[in-house]
Amino acid sequence: MKKGIHPDYKEVTVVLSDGSEIKTRSTIKTADGVYKSEIDSTNHPFYTRKSFTAKAGRVDRFKRMYDKKK
Repeated sequence: MKKGIHPDYKEVTVVLSDGSEIKTRSTIKTADGVYKSEIDSTNHPFYTRKSFTAKAGRVDRFKRMYDKKK
């Protein structure tokens, strides 16, 4: 590998939205070595399925609105 072209690979603490911490190594630039995540598997709609059910109601309402015009 060429010297001087790669970013620093250092230890970083990732703080998840629920407060739990994970120590890992990364090239992310942080001032204090801590990265605070706003989205993770505890609150992302893909994992919780909460937001998808709300959208399904909007899709059904949209279909009903345009079915009446036919």
